[in-house]
Amino acid sequence: MLPPRWVRRVVLAPGIVLLTVAVLGALPVLLLVAAVASPLLPGRWRPLRAGWMVGLHLLLETAVLIALFVLWVASGFGVAIRRPRFERAHYDVVRAYLRLMFAEARRVLHVEVAVEGPEPSSMSGRPLLVFSRHAGPGDSFMLVHALVNWYDREPRVVLKDTLQWDPAVDVLLNRLPNRFIRPGGGTPPIRELASGLDDDDAFVIFPEGGNFTARRRARGIARLRAQGLLAEAEQAEQLRNVLAPRPGGVVAALEQAPDADVVWVAHSGLDHLVSVADVWRALPMDSVVRMRWWRVPAADVPRGETAQVAWLNDWWARIDDWIGAQPPDPGRRRAAP
Repeated sequence: MLPPRWVRRVVLAPGIVLLTVAVLGALPVLLLVAAVASPLLPGRWRPLRAGWMVGLHLLLETAVLIALFVLWVASGFGVAIRRPRFERAHYDVVRAYLRLMFAEARRVLHVEVAVEGPEPSSMSGRPLLVFSRHAGPGDSFMLVHALVNWYDREPRVVLKDTLQWDPAVDVLLNRLPNRFIRPGGGTPPIRELASGLDDDDAFVIFPEGGNFTARRRARGIARLRAQGLLAEAEQAEQLRNVLAPRPGGVVAALEQAPDADVVWVAHSGLDHLVSVADVWRALPMDSVVRMRWWRVPAADVPRGETAQVAWLNDWWARIDDWIGAQPPDPGRRRAAP
């Protein structure tokens, strides 16, 4: 259960800062232990790589919290925190954090990203609705990094409320136009965030509603059959690499932003990394994450719920086919138990 906001601000956020100070103080000892343990464990310097990324995360988390505190004071102790110039400053914090984490992930974890799709200049000056496949712990991070640092967008995202356990995510994203919801929270937050998009905004949702796993796929199909939705269950069985999409959020977003272009995003290379143990076994990953972006102009988006649901299902089948056609990832075998 998520603790109240005041507990997260007074206990969790200072706790991260104190933990970072303690880790930095013990860093020489921790590095020595990791260096000694590395030759004894599978993988190339796996403990050092993992320890470096954990330490970097703590350091950047603390830096973000300090920057957010400075912005809070500069805004008149929160009085002007929602004004445009402070909103831009918060997006600058997001950009810097994601740029640093992405660069270190590529270097330390041996992850490369190959992107196909329209050039950023072809999507400039238009509001975007971004519907993305969801699989693995890193895809949201990579998608938002691409939007803010490659496409120069200010994303709006609907996220699970449990992500607020992370103090920097909690403070930063609650100050920006995002919404944290519990699973099954309905479409009101989607309608709110998809309204009033300007030419550098991008509203992001994941139509599957959760990370893809084989178990979730089987449960979803069984649930559809139990509800008597046999045609939908058969359609879901045809999808081998994605979960059947939930159309409510997509339809709500299209209704609220009829002038926005739609971007579909598929990716492959992270779907075998479901748990922390999977990530540990895969280090160093030696992986190539492939992303494919498709842009559909607003004029080509169908109107009406029935047509939009059919359109969503067609695109999801196309994304499923694209994922299935990708070459096997070299890091997948090491991640297998």
